[in-house]
Amino acid sequence: MTTTTTPADERIAELRGEIDRCDGEIIALVQRRLAVSQEIGELRRTAGGTRLSLAREQQVIARFQDALGPEGAALGMVLLRRGRGRL
Repeated sequence: MTTTTTPADERIAELRGEIDRCDGEIIALVQRRLAVSQEIGELRRTAGGTRLSLAREQQVIARFQDALGPEGAALGMVLLRRGRGRL
């Protein structure tokens, strides 16, 4: 049995490759963001400050929600939790 590839199949494969490249970039950026966030937390602790800034967290959540809707707010919260750890 021969498998024929349609133009739609080829395009889907190309688009999936693009998604894979985007995912790789997103993963790298999330890892970088987590490292930066953890460094900020360590600097705040070393300076005798609190571990987190609620006002800053609200800004981050609002930015994600404005750009991506309610799911964006959830994504922002996941990133915040990963960067600072659970409270």
